[in-house]
Amino acid sequence: MLIVANCIISENIADRCFCCDLAHCKGQCCVEGDSGAPLDVSEVPVLERIYPTVAQYMTEAGRRAVEQQGVAVDDNAGEPCTPLVDGRECAYVTWDGDTALCAIEKAFRDGNVDFPKPVSCHLYPIRVDDYGEFTALNYHEWDICRTAVCKGRETGQPLYKYLKEPLIRRFGQDWYDELCIQVEQRTANAVR
Repeated sequence: MLIVANCIISENIADRCFCCDLAHCKGQCCVEGDSGAPLDVSEVPVLERIYPTVAQYMTEAGRRAVEQQGVAVDDNAGEPCTPLVDGRECAYVTWDGDTALCAIEKAFRDGNVDFPKPVSCHLYPIRVDDYGEFTALNYHEWDICRTAVCKGRETGQPLYKYLKEPLIRRFGQDWYDELCIQVEQRTANAVR
């Protein structure tokens, strides 16, 4: 394990290669699962603020889900998450043919909102669990991401480098720089 500040980081975040492969997975991480995407409580008012703009990118079913459930709902553990359409895809999904995309991210890329997407989505397949005194970062291995692991191996891109931008967004540049130093030291020690 690696430790940066108060974060305990699973070694497979440094070792596992990963690169999303939308051409093959079709964005199924936005469709499958037991609940919506985890939200930080600070993201709920942001979603309320940007919803009128993001709604233009969403499906009719997604807009209906938000109107009925709100911009966020509580999961089984009482934590906020995105609402679902009929217990299936995230309400914020938009479709490009048979590929699920994020309506929030699309609005952001078009320059219409200032929020890229929930940080849990941005960090996926890293899952962040807050335990008060420390935070745990773990790799969430899911069958639908199998081609992303293969593509990551082809490119030779480790997960922590693939997710550099969201890791910096969530934890800061200094934190990320320290993670890189620790991974490099660990790699150098393993070669000896």
